[in-house]
Amino acid sequence: MMRIVAYLLLSLHYTNKYGGDDFLFELKIDNAKYWKDCVSAIVSLVDEGLFNITKEGITLKAMDPSSISMISFTMPNKSFSKFNVEKPTSIGLNIENLDKMLSRTRDGESLVMKDSDNKLLLEFIGPNGKRRYKLQLIDVKKSVEKEPNVEFDAHVTINGEPFKDIIKDAGLISSYISFNANKTQFSVRARGDSGELEELHENDSGIMKKMETKKEAESTFNLEFLENMIKGCPPGNDINIKLKSNEPMRLEYNIGDAAVVYFLAPYMEE
Repeated sequence: MMRIVAYLLLSLHYTNKYGGDDFLFELKIDNAKYWKDCVSAIVSLVDEGLFNITKEGITLKAMDPSSISMISFTMPNKSFSKFNVEKPTSIGLNIENLDKMLSRTRDGESLVMKDSDNKLLLEFIGPNGKRRYKLQLIDVKKSVEKEPNVEFDAHVTINGEPFKDIIKDAGLISSYISFNANKTQFSVRARGDSGELEELHENDSGIMKKMETKKEAESTFNLEFLENMIKGCPPGNDINIKLKSNEPMRLEYNIGDAAVVYFLAPYMEE
């Protein structure tokens, strides 16, 4: 009898750990498309990363493969309708594969995420039933701990949609774009073999929400990286840009309660 009881207890423990309800974390978000939008903003820059899950929320810091840019993503626990975390956990994911799975999100679906036998379980729950995907966890070799420590001289807040248009305008001329912020205006310049572009925006113009300048700042950046960084900014949202001459720029916007922060190294002519 003792052996039978012991066997039953062992079986119960095994079931709870690997096939039952014993998870390190269980997160539910009522609008699955919201999480899809967040992941799309991440995958625009990096193809894999380490998500840190604590009782406060989810964070990720990662460099792009070329080490020219960095993303720092934060999503608080209040963004979720259910946020159960047994202990702080880090999971490495191929974000491109995660984004592909999330691209199958349908209207009206919620999403539950759990750890399951070295995989991430994604359960979509909608009017027509449930769908489950499992994504293999991976070892992420490179983990970024700190953001660049820069004493910025200029802080510009600009409406996101017009800023996307500015980037598109510059892309007609060049692969690089220069920003200049001084006491009175924010200027954009692009120069290429086909011509030149210059846009000037006064501090109190319609698309400029705020501009604070301690010292004039000017730097040049890769346009392709900037295009990827801003594509996830939701319509109607503002973009915050911080500059210091010939130093990495900081670009930030919100997706709901989530904060997406990018750093981009300046282009320096040799």
